[in-house]
Amino acid sequence: MAHAELLARHRAVMPAWLTLYYDEPIEITRGSGRRVEDAEGRSYLDFFAGILTNAIGYDIAEINEAITAQVAKGVLHTSTLYLIRSQVELAERIARLSGIPDAKVFFTNSGTEANETALMLATQHRRSNQVLALRNSYHGRAFGTVAITGNRGWSATSLSPLQVSHVHGGYRYRSPFRHLSDADYVDACVADLRDVLATATAGDVACMVVEPVQGVGGFAIPPRGLFAAFREVLDEHGILLVSDEVQTGWGRTGDHFWGIQAHGVVPDAMTFAKGLGNGLAIGGVVARGELMDAITAHSLSTFGGNPLATAGAVAMLDYLENHDLQANAAKQGTRLLAGLRAATERNEIVGEVRGVGLMIGVELVEPGGDAPSPRAAARVLEETRARGLLVGRGGLHGNVVRLAPPMTLTDDETEEGLAALTAALESTRQEMTR
Repeated sequence: MAHAELLARHRAVMPAWLTLYYDEPIEITRGSGRRVEDAEGRSYLDFFAGILTNAIGYDIAEINEAITAQVAKGVLHTSTLYLIRSQVELAERIARLSGIPDAKVFFTNSGTEANETALMLATQHRRSNQVLALRNSYHGRAFGTVAITGNRGWSATSLSPLQVSHVHGGYRYRSPFRHLSDADYVDACVADLRDVLATATAGDVACMVVEPVQGVGGFAIPPRGLFAAFREVLDEHGILLVSDEVQTGWGRTGDHFWGIQAHGVVPDAMTFAKGLGNGLAIGGVVARGELMDAITAHSLSTFGGNPLATAGAVAMLDYLENHDLQANAAKQGTRLLAGLRAATERNEIVGEVRGVGLMIGVELVEPGGDAPSPRAAARVLEETRARGLLVGRGGLHGNVVRLAPPMTLTDDETEEGLAALTAALESTRQEMTR
């Protein structure tokens, strides 16, 4: 009854558009390692990590200690009007890790706010409100970020301060260029970019914003080298490149610390959030100094980079590097991908299994074809929950199961999650083909 009462209270006072997973939504009350417990005492292996935010799991002693030490000082907040030692230390590390020359860092509270800041920097620097983005992309829920989001399901309004043009490239599975080789696919997307520049813009575009892996879009992954090819075109026009690393940062892709590095490109700016705080609210932008300093008006952030969040984020980076979690993401992601592909080879509701590191998407289709199946994805979420596994959902059509477990995932937990998911997929297949 307590659960039903909380759900009723939620629906009475929270907006109708605030999504809840499951036919019977759960309240997560405890967590340790990669496992969480709901209010009714049921335990789950978490393969979605608060939308990739609990990047190294729950109840991490080193992070708890850093937060507790800051709380003990009695200062949770000062604002950017004052020096914050942990903020400066964190900015120095991120600037160094970014590989961006003469980098400077500005902290925010979320990925949406980080992307809004990047848009403001680029449009101010270039004196243009024209922006290029990718189809199937997602960049946040604020006015500017909704405008550049290339997914109708997440576009709450058509009103915008920007002139946005969307290009092909990020989502290959349903692209008109799908059946081309990697090299020909890249060439076709570059040709599309040139055509969009020539026909849909006034030429003086401020920036292109890309996700190296389209997160909400279902962990869609373009061929490596696509953004290097795009960069050549952008450089011809002086257009800035912004990489949205909100989901791909901090080594989650396994092979690289930042997702854009898979393309051999150093962007002009990168945005980040989610996993940096391991649950604490923190995001930001790292950019070339000249670009970061483009704003000439007064500005600050009341809460961005506050002492508590930055103390926790410093501890998170320490833990990430000391335990080589990037390598573990590569190892466990490879095992998950291989296991899923082998187990679903003959499952007719699985259109594609794709991924890199611990970012894996399973695109579900209607039996007998490749029409997107959001009903299958909804069913798989219920089936995995019943088996003690939490997963995510996304994709342009809401038909992709998303896996993004904490980067501390163990061998045994990988096998446990794989078994639960493959059983859920098989059960869903049987139900849909009766």
